[in-house]
Amino acid sequence: MDIPRIFNITESAHRIHNPITADKLATLGAALRMAPGTRVLDLGSGSGEMLCTWARDHQIVGTGIDMSPLFTEQAQQRAQALGVAHQVRFIHGDAAGHVADEPVDVAACVGATWIGGGVAGTIALLKRSLRDGGMLLIGEPFWRQLPPSDAVAQGCQAHAVSDFLTLPQLLASFAELGHDVVEMVLADQDGWDRYEAAKWLTMRRWLEANPGDDMAAEVRAQLHSEPVRYATYTREYLGWGVFALMAR
Repeated sequence: MDIPRIFNITESAHRIHNPITADKLATLGAALRMAPGTRVLDLGSGSGEMLCTWARDHQIVGTGIDMSPLFTEQAQQRAQALGVAHQVRFIHGDAAGHVADEPVDVAACVGATWIGGGVAGTIALLKRSLRDGGMLLIGEPFWRQLPPSDAVAQGCQAHAVSDFLTLPQLLASFAELGHDVVEMVLADQDGWDRYEAAKWLTMRRWLEANPGDDMAAEVRAQLHSEPVRYATYTREYLGWGVFALMAR
């Protein structure tokens, strides 16, 4: 069980696998007002930066599930490095359908709502692990400005304009699903730059170390095309944020 290898290559040096900076992640942790001992479940936990830093800064306890063996190992190493391995654990597994053994205070899916077939399905999945009165965290893209065509949306690596909502539409959709939006932290262009541009040096270094690899041609093609594609499309049109929700 693993994610496509291209992501393990391009994001192997990332601590955060979303367009949010460490400062923004810290802002989110503080904004949620979590008491020591808050139990957090993170579906699609990546390299574990959210759980590990919140364990250090807010004394939460938690579990992360991710399909990537590489990212899971990195998360375990990060927990050791920050001295929080007794507070958080990371499991290599399929987050789709995962339900906690005991109800948690915060159930999160930050940037991987495909595990539930979209936002509505992911909220339904997370609620199966959430205690009454608990909080959901959803990380999701939105259109900063509507693309003029599906072709432009595809330049943002969507299939069509209909794939994402504008920010007001996304917030309204949470209400339609029976939830109050109680906090949000939005990525800015610096966050997008750090997420996307950091891949380019990783790809270049990987190509230098693996010139004969079967993936070398694909990685070389991405390194050639991604800077211009990103600057032309994603950076201009696509937003991203983490939204804290509580059921009404």
